Amino acid sequence: MIDHGVALPYFRLHVVPAVVALASPTWQREVWLDKAEFEDLDHVVHVLFDDFCDADDPSPWLGRSLRTEQEVDLMARLGVAYGLVQDAVGADAPDEAYLDSPGWQAVVAAAARLAQVLVANDHAALNGLHVAGCHWPLGADDLAG
Repeated sequence: MIDHGVALPYFRLHVVPAVVALASPTWQREVWLDKAEFEDLDHVVHVLFDDFCDADDPSPWLGRSLRTEQEVDLMARLGVAYGLVQDAVGADAPDEAYLDSPGWQAVVAAAARLAQVLVANDHAALNGLHVAGCHWPLGADDLAG
């Protein structure tokens, strides 16, 4: 695996939680359907398709907010799965219509696979920084010794 790093780590801080939210049906029902909460499907879609990535065409995001070709491939699969549901229920359908769509499980499954890879790659990158001598919090070496 080639880790291209990310030039826009702040973008990734939005992408990973959005994918994790798509991977969790419980979160979707408890948070997205609660009008008192900020996050909903529209927010997640804007993160993944408009603002910090483009799940319809994720290749240009390699090295920006996506680390590996595998992440690009899995993001594209998520984009396809979501697009099929959107086509079936309509772009203006309420969140509940998406969640109840027969195709929604494919979105959840694609997001779950992508979430696992995103998090594993971030952990590997963090470990690489640690091995290279970058420890957090700063001064942690002084505390350990």
